[in-house]
Amino acid sequence: MPAARPFARVPVGSDASVTLWCEDAVAGLPRRIPPGGASVVVTSPPYNRNVPYRSYADDRPRAEYLAWIGTVRDAVAAVLAPKGSFFLNVGAAPSDPFLPFDVAREVARTFVLQNVLHWVKSIAIDRAAAGRAAALDRDLALGHYRPVASERYVHGAHEYIFHFSRAGDVPIDRLAIGVPYQDKSNVARWEGAGRDRRCRGNTWFLPYPTIRFRARDRPHPATFPPELPEWCVRLHGVARTALVVDPFVGIGSSAVAAVRLRVPFVGFDLDEGYLAVAAERVRAEADARSPTARSGARRARAGSRS
Repeated sequence: MPAARPFARVPVGSDASVTLWCEDAVAGLPRRIPPGGASVVVTSPPYNRNVPYRSYADDRPRAEYLAWIGTVRDAVAAVLAPKGSFFLNVGAAPSDPFLPFDVAREVARTFVLQNVLHWVKSIAIDRAAAGRAAALDRDLALGHYRPVASERYVHGAHEYIFHFSRAGDVPIDRLAIGVPYQDKSNVARWEGAGRDRRCRGNTWFLPYPTIRFRARDRPHPATFPPELPEWCVRLHGVARTALVVDPFVGIGSSAVAAVRLRVPFVGFDLDEGYLAVAAERVRAEADARSPTARSGARRARAGSRS
């Protein structure tokens, strides 16, 4: 029997809230979201890599798993707006590199793959390759990765974000997550640049924040940093986003992103423990961004300067 009330609902502005449901998203999406009501769906489903989730068995036969992905796709299709964006994060094990593409092909039975983005979690930058403009005094190794003890495979340091839409024609706000030109002469050289801002491209370096105690700081076996869903929504266009939805919200990184952007959000998960952490993170983020908190921070900064 479906829940009568959400697991949690947290106001994040005068006309926005984060709502979390403890239920299966395949059934919950059409039940809780009106047809065409979701401007952006951003999520990371289980990868079927035997990850030890608390309330989900992540070890289905491949055909069964892809059929399940198809049911998720259909549930998203029932609620995504005509000009909505569906951002799907999928990673691969070094020994199974085709998994993300198998998932993407299953989703592409209904949607059009509009952009392929690469979430880089760790990168090594040689001082010589960076050039003198970078002013590095040493080689850099940035971010975090999961080491692989293997004589055949290199460490996996990136995942995919597949940007789907209904017809592949959704306009995006490329400069919302743009970067300044390194060579400022390009501002005038490139026709249409107009200002010191260019498209970031399809490679996003977003490392995990360093954690000291996994059970406390990241009590979920598979998460992404809030900046990842935040950039997805910004790329779609915050002004055109009436509702963000995450069918696999976990401990709430996408919900935290919605608080930062002050947009309505609905998330689903099967596990009450993960949802409790998500609700706590959302409340903490909302409190930190409240007018009272901002006023207190300004007073503290003014006091430190006096």
